Amino acid sequence: MSNTRRTDAVLLLVALVWGSSYLSAQTATAALPVLLVLLARYALSALACLGLVAARAGNRHGSRRWTRDELRAGVPLGVTQAAVLVVETYGVAHTTAANAGLIISLTIVLIPFLDRTGHPGGLPPAFYAAAGVCVLAVGLLMSGNGFHAPRLGDLLMLGAAVVRAGHMALIGRLTAGRAIRPLHLTTVQTLVGSVLFLIPTAHQLPTLVRADAATWTQLLYLALFCSVFAFLAQTWAVQRTSASRAGLLLGTEPIWAAAVGIALGGEHLTLFTGLGAALMLAGTYWGQAVERNHRTQHAHRAATHRATDVRPTQDAQDTRDAQENPTCPATTPTSA
Repeated sequence: MSNTRRTDAVLLLVALVWGSSYLSAQTATAALPVLLVLLARYALSALACLGLVAARAGNRHGSRRWTRDELRAGVPLGVTQAAVLVVETYGVAHTTAANAGLIISLTIVLIPFLDRTGHPGGLPPAFYAAAGVCVLAVGLLMSGNGFHAPRLGDLLMLGAAVVRAGHMALIGRLTAGRAIRPLHLTTVQTLVGSVLFLIPTAHQLPTLVRADAATWTQLLYLALFCSVFAFLAQTWAVQRTSASRAGLLLGTEPIWAAAVGIALGGEHLTLFTGLGAALMLAGTYWGQAVERNHRTQHAHRAATHRATDVRPTQDAQDTRDAQENPTCPATTPTSA
């Protein structure tokens, strides 16, 4: 297998794992309270991350100590990440896994509204059209067999998409231009989440200990595969491919969520939800492509503008040098 195909396979595996997380969370929350499930997920993830940090330090691949930037970014991001998972997990517990994975993909078109970096002057009209398609898709997904009041779980997943978009925008602001190691940042976030969920669930720990093997299997899968493995594999793969290709492959997460929900969860897509799923996928891919092209074009124009500004500045400096010292001829400017 070539390096490109290996990288693509890893990204698709990450998307599959994330897509399957909705059914796993739904199964776990059927046996345990939501906050207790999140405590177990965070605590197991934190233990795994601490083990990896210690292993890397022992192999001289890195330091075990956290930098100030990693702590300053990790603590608030740990809080916002915990907020995302609270709303998301409560939502999954009250809707289908397929709907959960499809509605949460609305995050893709919400992020550019919250993070305007690279979009001075606003986004192009085509992006708003794509966002409109996604909104229509959400309405169809919430309709089920016909138009009616939306289910609580669907509304919570819609809220989770908004909170996740804010979390992603905050990641960009807190990590830009700073030397932050992904593993160390993730470890801080999991430790913060573990503390946050331990406080309200400490009296429920005996219930967690008495959980059956099937529930513990779901909890381990959520922690070790959907959290630790998926994040580290994503980081490894993104470093070896283009952002566009990675986004395209990771964007298949809602497809896997729907497939897993139907194949393993016994869920069914009605006419309305099937149409909503198709529109959601089309809208998110369209919006992602429009935003990416707009950002790339802006970066190209900015680079061109900086390049054209260098020559006039140098010419003006040469003219001033010649006027101040007539014995030294001015440098003849070359054509751009």
